[in-house]
Amino acid sequence: MGKAKTRAKAGSGASTKSETKAARKGTAKAEVPQWTDPIPPAMAERALEIHRRLRKAQPAPQVELDHENAWQLLVATILAARSNDRTINEITPELFRRWPTPAALAAAPQEEVEVVVKRSGFFRQKAKAIRQTAAAVVTDFGGEVPSTMAELVTLPGVARKTANVLLNSVFEIPSGIIVDIHVTRLVDRFGFTSETDATKIEALLCRLFPKSSWVDIGHRIVLHGRHVCVARKPKCDRCPLNEVCPSAGAAPVGRWTQRAAWERTLTESRGLVDTLAGA
Repeated sequence: MGKAKTRAKAGSGASTKSETKAARKGTAKAEVPQWTDPIPPAMAERALEIHRRLRKAQPAPQVELDHENAWQLLVATILAARSNDRTINEITPELFRRWPTPAALAAAPQEEVEVVVKRSGFFRQKAKAIRQTAAAVVTDFGGEVPSTMAELVTLPGVARKTANVLLNSVFEIPSGIIVDIHVTRLVDRFGFTSETDATKIEALLCRLFPKSSWVDIGHRIVLHGRHVCVARKPKCDRCPLNEVCPSAGAAPVGRWTQRAAWERTLTESRGLVDTLAGA
Protein backbone atom coordinates (compact mmCIF):
# COMPACT_ATOMS: atom_id res chain seq x y z
CA MET A 1 0.00 0.00 0.00
CA GLY A 2 1.48 3.34 -1.00
CA LYS A 3 2.30 6.08 1.42
CA ALA A 4 -0.34 8.80 1.76
CA LYS A 5 1.15 12.17 2.69
CA THR A 6 -1.93 14.24 3.42
CA ARG A 7 -5.37 12.70 3.13
CA ALA A 8 -6.75 9.50 1.68
CA LYS A 9 -9.73 10.01 -0.58
CA ALA A 10 -12.82 8.25 0.70
CA GLY A 11 -14.59 7.10 -2.41
CA SER A 12 -15.89 10.02 -4.45
CA GLY A 13 -16.65 12.35 -1.52
CA ALA A 14 -16.52 16.11 -1.91
CA SER A 15 -13.14 17.80 -1.70
CA THR A 16 -14.17 20.71 0.51
CA LYS A 17 -13.65 20.46 4.28
CA SER A 18 -14.55 22.21 7.51
CA GLU A 19 -11.98 21.08 10.03
CA THR A 20 -11.18 24.00 12.33
CA LYS A 21 -13.73 23.05 14.98
CA ALA A 22 -12.90 19.35 14.78
CA ALA A 23 -9.17 19.98 15.04
CA ARG A 24 -9.68 22.16 18.11
CA LYS A 25 -11.75 19.46 19.84
CA GLY A 26 -9.17 16.78 19.19
CA THR A 27 -5.99 18.65 20.10
CA ALA A 28 -6.05 17.53 23.73
CA LYS A 29 -6.07 13.87 22.71
CA ALA A 30 -3.49 14.22 19.97
CA GLU A 31 -0.32 14.39 22.03
CA VAL A 32 1.74 11.22 22.32
CA PRO A 33 1.33 10.03 25.95
CA GLN A 34 4.43 10.40 28.10
CA TRP A 35 5.95 7.78 30.43
CA THR A 36 7.83 9.62 33.18
CA ASP A 37 9.06 6.77 35.39
CA PRO A 38 12.64 5.54 34.98
CA ILE A 39 13.15 2.59 32.64
CA PRO A 40 15.20 -0.21 34.24
CA PRO A 41 18.26 -1.05 32.11
CA ALA A 42 17.31 -4.74 31.96
CA MET A 43 13.87 -3.84 30.58
CA ALA A 44 15.37 -1.55 27.96
CA GLU A 45 17.77 -4.29 26.85
CA ARG A 46 14.95 -6.84 26.70
CA ALA A 47 12.83 -4.47 24.60
CA LEU A 48 15.67 -3.99 22.10
CA GLU A 49 16.15 -7.75 21.75
CA ILE A 50 12.40 -8.32 21.37
CA HIS A 51 12.41 -5.61 18.72
CA ARG A 52 15.31 -7.28 16.88
CA ARG A 53 13.71 -10.71 16.90
CA LEU A 54 10.25 -9.52 15.92
CA ARG A 55 11.76 -7.63 12.96
CA LYS A 56 13.18 -10.96 11.81
CA ALA A 57 9.90 -12.79 12.40
CA GLN A 58 7.76 -10.09 10.78
CA PRO A 59 9.77 -7.96 8.35
CA ALA A 60 6.68 -6.36 6.79
CA PRO A 61 3.75 -6.60 9.24
CA GLN A 62 0.30 -5.73 7.93
CA VAL A 63 -3.03 -5.12 9.60
CA GLU A 64 -5.25 -8.16 8.96
CA LEU A 65 -8.41 -6.17 8.25
CA ASP A 66 -8.93 -6.15 4.49
CA HIS A 67 -9.25 -2.66 3.04
CA GLU A 68 -8.58 -0.62 -0.07
CA ASN A 69 -8.36 2.84 1.47
CA ALA A 70 -8.44 4.79 4.73
CA TRP A 71 -12.24 4.96 4.78
CA GLN A 72 -12.64 1.19 4.59
CA LEU A 73 -10.03 0.56 7.28
CA LEU A 74 -11.68 3.12 9.57
CA VAL A 75 -15.04 1.37 9.32
CA ALA A 76 -13.52 -2.11 9.61
CA THR A 77 -11.58 -1.13 12.74
CA ILE A 78 -14.71 0.21 14.43
CA LEU A 79 -16.58 -2.99 13.57
CA ALA A 80 -13.69 -5.16 14.83
CA ALA A 81 -14.14 -4.04 18.45
CA ARG A 82 -15.05 -7.12 20.51
CA SER A 83 -15.03 -9.20 17.34
CA ASN A 84 -12.32 -10.76 15.18
CA ASP A 85 -10.75 -9.71 11.92
CA ARG A 86 -11.80 -12.83 10.04
CA THR A 87 -15.49 -12.15 10.71
CA ILE A 88 -15.14 -8.48 9.79
CA ASN A 89 -13.41 -9.41 6.52
CA GLU A 90 -16.48 -11.49 5.65
CA ILE A 91 -18.83 -8.60 6.44
CA THR A 92 -17.17 -5.58 4.84
CA PRO A 93 -17.33 -6.61 1.14
CA GLU A 94 -21.12 -6.49 1.21
CA LEU A 95 -21.14 -3.39 3.40
CA PHE A 96 -18.93 -1.45 0.97
CA ARG A 97 -20.71 -2.85 -2.07
CA ARG A 98 -23.99 -1.37 -0.85
CA TRP A 99 -22.57 1.84 0.66
CA PRO A 100 -19.14 2.53 -0.86
CA THR A 101 -18.64 6.10 0.39
CA PRO A 102 -19.09 7.98 3.66
CA ALA A 103 -22.00 9.90 2.16
CA ALA A 104 -23.75 6.70 1.12
CA LEU A 105 -23.32 5.06 4.52
CA ALA A 106 -24.39 8.19 6.39
CA ALA A 107 -27.65 8.18 4.42
CA ALA A 108 -28.26 4.43 4.76
CA PRO A 109 -31.24 3.25 6.85
CA GLN A 110 -30.12 2.11 10.31
CA GLU A 111 -32.11 -1.13 10.07
CA GLU A 112 -30.48 -2.14 6.78
CA VAL A 113 -26.98 -1.49 8.09
CA GLU A 114 -27.77 -3.54 11.20
CA VAL A 115 -28.62 -6.55 9.04
CA VAL A 116 -25.32 -6.37 7.16
CA VAL A 117 -23.11 -5.97 10.27
CA LYS A 118 -25.09 -8.27 12.57
CA ARG A 119 -22.39 -10.96 12.79
CA SER A 120 -19.88 -8.45 14.18
CA GLY A 121 -21.66 -8.45 17.56
CA PHE A 122 -23.25 -5.46 19.29
CA PHE A 123 -24.53 -4.76 15.81
CA ARG A 124 -27.05 -2.05 16.68
CA GLN A 125 -24.42 0.09 18.40
CA LYS A 126 -21.87 -0.58 15.68
CA ALA A 127 -24.30 0.22 12.85
CA LYS A 128 -25.10 3.51 14.57
CA ALA A 129 -21.41 4.23 15.21
CA ILE A 130 -20.25 3.74 11.63
CA ARG A 131 -23.15 5.80 10.29
CA GLN A 132 -22.34 8.62 12.72
CA THR A 133 -18.66 8.40 11.76
CA ALA A 134 -19.60 8.52 8.09
CA ALA A 135 -21.72 11.61 8.67
CA ALA A 136 -18.88 13.32 10.55
CA VAL A 137 -16.38 12.54 7.77
CA VAL A 138 -18.77 14.14 5.28
CA THR A 139 -19.76 17.13 7.42
CA ASP A 140 -16.45 17.97 9.06
CA PHE A 141 -13.91 16.76 6.51
CA GLY A 142 -15.56 17.02 3.12
CA GLY A 143 -15.86 13.27 2.63
CA GLU A 144 -12.14 12.58 3.17
CA VAL A 145 -10.70 10.64 6.09
CA PRO A 146 -8.35 12.98 7.98
CA SER A 147 -4.69 12.07 8.43
CA THR A 148 -3.91 13.58 11.84
CA MET A 149 -4.51 12.27 15.33
CA ALA A 150 -6.12 15.56 16.39
CA GLU A 151 -8.75 15.27 13.66
CA LEU A 152 -9.35 11.52 13.81
CA VAL A 153 -10.17 11.45 17.53
CA THR A 154 -12.98 13.95 16.96
CA LEU A 155 -14.86 11.31 14.98
CA PRO A 156 -17.56 9.33 16.83
CA GLY A 157 -16.22 5.99 18.05
CA VAL A 158 -12.58 6.83 17.32
CA ALA A 159 -10.04 6.83 20.15
CA ARG A 160 -6.24 6.63 19.98
CA LYS A 161 -6.16 2.90 19.21
CA THR A 162 -8.33 3.21 16.10
CA ALA A 163 -6.55 6.39 15.04
CA ASN A 164 -3.14 4.72 15.43
CA VAL A 165 -4.27 1.74 13.34
CA LEU A 166 -5.28 4.12 10.56
CA LEU A 167 -2.30 6.46 10.74
CA ASN A 168 0.22 3.62 11.03
CA SER A 169 -1.33 1.36 8.39
CA VAL A 170 -2.47 3.74 5.67
CA PHE A 171 -0.49 6.94 6.12
CA GLU A 172 2.65 5.39 7.66
CA ILE A 173 2.72 8.16 10.25
CA PRO A 174 4.39 7.33 13.62
CA SER A 175 1.59 8.88 15.65
CA GLY A 176 2.02 6.43 18.50
CA ILE A 177 1.83 2.67 19.04
CA ILE A 178 -1.29 0.53 18.67
CA VAL A 179 -2.52 -0.92 21.97
CA ASP A 180 -5.23 -3.57 21.89
CA ILE A 181 -6.10 -6.63 23.96
CA HIS A 182 -3.12 -8.58 22.56
CA VAL A 183 -0.65 -5.80 23.31
CA THR A 184 -2.05 -5.42 26.84
CA ARG A 185 -1.54 -9.14 27.46
CA LEU A 186 1.96 -9.22 25.98
CA VAL A 187 3.43 -6.23 27.82
CA ASP A 188 2.59 -8.10 31.01
CA ARG A 189 4.16 -11.34 29.78
CA PHE A 190 7.23 -9.46 28.56
CA GLY A 191 7.67 -8.13 32.09
CA PHE A 192 7.20 -4.53 31.00
CA THR A 193 4.10 -3.62 33.01
CA SER A 194 0.92 -5.10 34.48
CA GLU A 195 -0.84 -1.81 33.69
CA THR A 196 -4.13 -2.22 31.79
CA ASP A 197 -4.74 1.41 30.87
CA ALA A 198 -4.12 1.68 27.12
CA THR A 199 -2.78 5.24 27.30
CA LYS A 200 -0.21 4.30 29.95
CA ILE A 201 0.84 1.20 28.01
CA GLU A 202 1.28 3.26 24.86
CA ALA A 203 3.37 5.78 26.79
CA LEU A 204 5.70 3.03 28.04
CA LEU A 205 6.05 1.43 24.62
CA CYS A 206 6.85 4.79 23.06
CA ARG A 207 9.68 5.13 25.60
CA LEU A 208 10.98 1.60 25.05
CA PHE A 209 10.98 1.57 21.26
CA PRO A 210 12.52 4.13 18.88
CA LYS A 211 10.08 6.38 17.05
CA SER A 212 11.31 5.00 13.73
CA SER A 213 9.78 1.65 14.75
CA TRP A 214 6.39 2.88 16.00
CA VAL A 215 4.57 2.24 12.73
CA ASP A 216 5.52 -1.45 12.72
CA ILE A 217 6.11 -2.46 16.34
CA GLY A 218 2.43 -2.21 17.28
CA HIS A 219 1.46 -4.45 14.38
CA ARG A 220 4.24 -6.87 15.25
CA ILE A 221 3.16 -7.24 18.86
CA VAL A 222 -0.51 -7.56 17.85
CA LEU A 223 0.28 -10.30 15.33
CA HIS A 224 2.64 -12.06 17.73
CA GLY A 225 -0.14 -12.11 20.32
CA ARG A 226 -2.75 -13.24 17.83
CA HIS A 227 -0.78 -16.13 16.36
CA VAL A 228 1.99 -17.11 18.79
CA CYS A 229 1.61 -15.70 22.31
CA VAL A 230 -2.09 -16.49 22.40
CA ALA A 231 -4.19 -16.03 25.53
CA ARG A 232 -4.60 -19.75 26.16
CA LYS A 233 -1.75 -22.18 25.62
CA PRO A 234 0.84 -19.82 24.15
CA LYS A 235 3.26 -21.52 21.77
CA CYS A 236 6.29 -20.90 23.96
CA ASP A 237 8.40 -23.75 22.55
CA ARG A 238 8.15 -22.27 19.05
CA CYS A 239 8.36 -18.62 20.02
CA PRO A 240 11.39 -16.72 18.69
CA LEU A 241 11.32 -14.60 21.87
CA ASN A 242 11.56 -17.61 24.19
CA GLU A 243 15.07 -16.95 25.50
CA VAL A 244 14.35 -13.33 26.42
CA CYS A 245 10.76 -13.70 27.67
CA PRO A 246 10.38 -13.95 31.47
CA SER A 247 7.05 -15.76 31.00
CA ALA A 248 8.29 -18.55 28.72
CA GLY A 249 6.63 -21.77 29.87
CA ALA A 250 8.51 -24.34 27.80
CA ALA A 251 12.00 -25.01 26.49
CA PRO A 252 12.63 -23.62 22.99
CA VAL A 253 12.76 -25.82 19.91
CA GLY A 254 15.74 -25.25 17.60
CA ARG A 255 17.39 -21.89 17.00
CA TRP A 256 15.50 -18.65 17.46
CA THR A 257 16.02 -17.80 13.78
CA GLN A 258 14.23 -21.02 12.82
CA ARG A 259 11.36 -20.07 15.07
CA ALA A 260 11.33 -16.57 13.59
CA ALA A 261 11.00 -18.09 10.11
CA TRP A 262 8.10 -20.20 11.40
CA GLU A 263 6.36 -17.13 12.84
CA ARG A 264 6.82 -15.28 9.56
CA THR A 265 5.11 -18.07 7.63
CA LEU A 266 2.39 -18.35 10.25
CA THR A 267 1.54 -14.65 10.33
CA GLU A 268 1.82 -14.08 6.58
CA SER A 269 -0.63 -16.95 6.05
CA ARG A 270 -2.89 -15.49 8.77
CA GLY A 271 -2.49 -18.62 10.85
CA LEU A 272 -3.16 -21.13 8.08
CA VAL A 273 0.37 -22.52 7.59
CA ASP A 274 1.86 -23.86 10.84
CA THR A 275 5.03 -25.81 10.08
CA LEU A 276 8.35 -25.39 11.89
CA ALA A 277 11.19 -26.44 9.60
CA GLY A 278 13.84 -28.61 11.21
CA ALA A 279 11.74 -29.33 14.28
